[in-house]
Amino acid sequence: MSYDAVVVGAGPNGLAAAIELQTHGCSTLLIDAANEVGGSARTEEATLPGFLHDVGSAIHPLGFGSPFFSSLPLDSFGLEWVHPDTPLAHPLIGSRTAFLEKSLEQTASALGEDGNAWTRRFAPFVASSKTFFEHTLRSPLSIPSSPILMARFAPLALKSTNRLANSFKSDQARALFAGNAAHAGTPLSHLLTGAVGAALIVAAHTVGWPFPKGGAGNLTLALARYFESLGGTIQTGSRVTSLADLPSARATLMAITHGQVAALTDTGLSESFLRRLKRWRYGPGAFKVDWALDGPIPWEDPEVARAATVHVGGTLEEVAASELQPWSGRLSERPFVLLAQHTLFDRSRAPEGKHTAWGYCHVPNGWEGDATPVIEAQIERFAPGFQERILSRSSWGPKRLERWDGNLVGGDVNGGALTISQTLGPARWSLPGYRTPKAGLYLCSASTPPGGGVHGMAGFHGARCALRHTFGIRLS
Repeated sequence: MSYDAVVVGAGPNGLAAAIELQTHGCSTLLIDAANEVGGSARTEEATLPGFLHDVGSAIHPLGFGSPFFSSLPLDSFGLEWVHPDTPLAHPLIGSRTAFLEKSLEQTASALGEDGNAWTRRFAPFVASSKTFFEHTLRSPLSIPSSPILMARFAPLALKSTNRLANSFKSDQARALFAGNAAHAGTPLSHLLTGAVGAALIVAAHTVGWPFPKGGAGNLTLALARYFESLGGTIQTGSRVTSLADLPSARATLMAITHGQVAALTDTGLSESFLRRLKRWRYGPGAFKVDWALDGPIPWEDPEVARAATVHVGGTLEEVAASELQPWSGRLSERPFVLLAQHTLFDRSRAPEGKHTAWGYCHVPNGWEGDATPVIEAQIERFAPGFQERILSRSSWGPKRLERWDGNLVGGDVNGGALTISQTLGPARWSLPGYRTPKAGLYLCSASTPPGGGVHGMAGFHGARCALRHTFGIRLS
């Protein structure tokens, strides 16, 4: 059977690309090597029967706030969002926990002397959040609809997190900002990390940090069902090693990372372009642990249970020290742990009276050691008795994560290192947008703008590029 378009990779970006193409009348085949759709947004019984774990992504502020996903009727295809009242808790040893509330005013009030500074920094973006996210999740060639707003955002991208966080006086405000910026997976002394932190904070103050009821896989399953309802075709369990493996189509969209595209045979791409793809640098990997628990995590501060997401890492200085180690090829003895406790808000994920926990830290790309002991020891610092509640665990090092989802190269969850060169500099300029030198071949993974995160916007923009340049469809 022939198709107008073929999309390789059925994660959030591949699903978004396939939906956009099918919506505009292009018969589309979506292919994935795994036996089910979802990419890094899948849910499995990874520990014990009845315990549902998000092996990959777990909390989805950008998924709920995605300009594309939010435009789709996904609730009609089984998607239900869970909205914890408090997006984030950041416990500190010997002092009160810092909370990132959905209300900007409530967060600022709790930060005391830093409240006014917090409001000044984030209020302009919260007030214009729709415009803000449309621009930060944009195609690289788009013109911002509010240049003044984005000019105000520029200093957050062009200053290090260490410098930005040190503008606050309290440990609570400094730690909140640092923890959000640490999602970037690069040292907090680097530029652009502050922009990541600010974007996540703005998301918390506008849409919150929700997650799909029953597991992250319900988001991608709803996207797949919607795509099929439009007449699209899904083919799983089909690993692509060469473009010759694919049926002929006018457009082929690769929702796999740059290094993976370069490893394919018969791409028809020039050697110079392939060299540029091969030079793409991946960031630190993730070391992930899923836990089945006999009860909720026994936080030293019981108020931490108000939040589904917990940043376990202590002060700004501790978080910064932790995030520097993987970049230097080492494991931190006290890693910054991103943790989710879904079952406090979604009882469908575990048997009655039992709970799950999800957590990971950054490690060197491709690292083969076992970070489970230091991750659990770090959580134990803030939740004495945590380890006694563990019924079972499943540890996922970088290599195991990559075997599970090939897009997690070396365990990198962002599709590439967040550096100036790869975001705004020469490495990005040499790989402009989504088109390749080969007619009809496009790139649309997290290696393309706007980068990592479960939002589907790279797939959406890649599909629209194909619609314009291959199919001649004029888009508004």
